[in-house]
Amino acid sequence: MSTFDTAAFLPDDLLERIRERAAVHDRENTFPQQDLDELKDAGYLSILVPAELGGAGLGLEQAALLQQRLATASPATALAINMHLVWTGVAKVFSDRGVTGLEFVQRGAVAGEVFAFGISEGGNDLVLFGSDTDAAPQPDGGYAFTGTKIFTSLAPVWTKLGLHGLDTTGEDAPKLVFAFIDRTDAVVTGDDWDTLGMRGTQSRTTRLNGAIAAPEHVVRRIDPGPNPDPIVFGIFSVFEILLASVYTGIARRALDLAVETAQKRRSKKSGTTYSQDPDIRWRVAGMGLAYDALPPQISALARDVDQLADHGPRWFTLLSGVKHRAVVMAKQVADEAMLVAGGGSYFSSNELSRLYRDVLAGHFHPSDPESAHATAATAWLGPLEG
Repeated sequence: MSTFDTAAFLPDDLLERIRERAAVHDRENTFPQQDLDELKDAGYLSILVPAELGGAGLGLEQAALLQQRLATASPATALAINMHLVWTGVAKVFSDRGVTGLEFVQRGAVAGEVFAFGISEGGNDLVLFGSDTDAAPQPDGGYAFTGTKIFTSLAPVWTKLGLHGLDTTGEDAPKLVFAFIDRTDAVVTGDDWDTLGMRGTQSRTTRLNGAIAAPEHVVRRIDPGPNPDPIVFGIFSVFEILLASVYTGIARRALDLAVETAQKRRSKKSGTTYSQDPDIRWRVAGMGLAYDALPPQISALARDVDQLADHGPRWFTLLSGVKHRAVVMAKQVADEAMLVAGGGSYFSSNELSRLYRDVLAGHFHPSDPESAHATAATAWLGPLEG
């Protein structure tokens, strides 16, 4: 919403400190602990928690704007915080629709707990709709999870991990179980995060050896496969919108840096700044035209989630589509920004170099390009025959 003041939650001085630290964490491959501490002190981890529970009471539309702003300072910090906000966002989706079960997430966020996202598994292209992790029922109603999760952002700092696993026991098996576990000796966090970009997320591999979810932290037990359950819609909607926000924020920063450089660089040949060069102007204009399309799309979809709009089966192609378009746009803008900025941007110490590497992570998040296109094809052409 145009009247929302993002600087009230992410003031300029805080963003500048985060931006200064981003290069260090990228270079040293470390987690941005100071960023997390400052954001926690500012109440950022509970922005989606209702005011009556001690949070800021913001909607997904406002959170998306804030994540775009945060990503202009440090994409890795924004992406890591995204995973915590996904769970608080799902809790909001639940409460907005009168569904109980995630109140402990809202209370925990206000109390300073950090929630991580443990859904991705190596080779599991079913993502939300299936799991290779074993979920073994316990006598008290809890579950013991055994398996391996990958890309577990916030790995060094999370206090609760939201995850899913497959229960193959019982007369109604198989069932997908969504639950939250604490960090115990049954959870082994690898030290294997050495990547091209998004290094500060520290999204390490997590191995579960009978990690226990208490009965009160077992949220959902549903059929595998596409499912209308609120847990599926909640995760998919919040995850895709906030991911689109992070990559749109990267594009905005790349565009701003390109403009700044074009206004400073001066041509020996013409004697004017590159901002007066017709080819550079065309390139920057193309970046602006591509970028301008995404923030309104993200806001519109986030607003629909907040206002309980009913898009029926169209929801999934709308959500996967906005994430896909945001990543494609951000990659295009980052690429063009490098060309506008010139050879200096090729050095690893240049911020554009880091943004260029960070943006490459976008296609690896669900929904990946193949999934987004398959979803769109089904929406328009119907399912494959046979």
